[in-house]
Amino acid sequence: MAVYAIGDLQGCYNEFMVLLDQIDFSPGRDKLWLVGDLVNRGPDSLKCLRFVKDLGNRAVVVLGNHDLHLLALSQGNLSKKEKDHTLDPVLQAPDRDELLDWLRHRPLMHCDQQRDIAMIHAGLAPEWDIPAALGYAGEVEAVLRSDDFPEFCRQMYGNKPNRWSEQLDGMERYRFITNSLTRLRYCRNDGTLALKEKGTPGTQSSFCIPWFKMPGRASRNARILFGHWSTLGYHQSDNIWALDSGCLWGGKLTAVRIRKTKAPVPYQIDCKGVLKP
Repeated sequence: MAVYAIGDLQGCYNEFMVLLDQIDFSPGRDKLWLVGDLVNRGPDSLKCLRFVKDLGNRAVVVLGNHDLHLLALSQGNLSKKEKDHTLDPVLQAPDRDELLDWLRHRPLMHCDQQRDIAMIHAGLAPEWDIPAALGYAGEVEAVLRSDDFPEFCRQMYGNKPNRWSEQLDGMERYRFITNSLTRLRYCRNDGTLALKEKGTPGTQSSFCIPWFKMPGRASRNARILFGHWSTLGYHQSDNIWALDSGCLWGGKLTAVRIRKTKAPVPYQIDCKGVLKP
């Protein structure tokens, strides 16, 4: 059995199928990990959702910010509705409720102790090691699966608080955890989240650092897969593997084969791109 992790799909179903063919993926034999953002902006979010859901336990998916955005729209939070969003086919599908219920039961973080690797969508607050991060992710997962789900969707958006404290509670705590795991790229040098910074390393404000290069990062000894950062592209350093290589924007779609005793091996296909960067 082979285990492959794949970067952000964002509705690019055709490219997804080409990549699966290239790696000779077999649902009866292999397993897929997906770093989140299955949906939005690309042409076939509905196909991506249906395909991955139908894989059952052959697929592990962590939630990305666009997946959460779909859930927020489904609960009537239109405050961040984008002009270029492509989620109406999902929201109007006959199997909408089944798909959304499946999505809200996906984790925010996955850790495989046997293969000695963790997967998130975006980043980790510098104070968090892997066991702590799993616990915090579990807090938000419990809310997503509870009767408080609609209220979470109504209050999800926002950049504050931007500094971790164990004393945070309620929606402020959930929002910080969610932002770290699904939106983070840079931290300020004092450890606060710099959520407005989105560019390639070297273009950021002088006081900002990629989250995975933060001095003393508590998760620095753990192997971590993540996506979310298309301007970073496929990148390996500091015990991390960044897998969002910008398929949506005309870059590549990336998969890595995960092995315990070896570095993940990358596979890539070129993408024609749906949107201009």
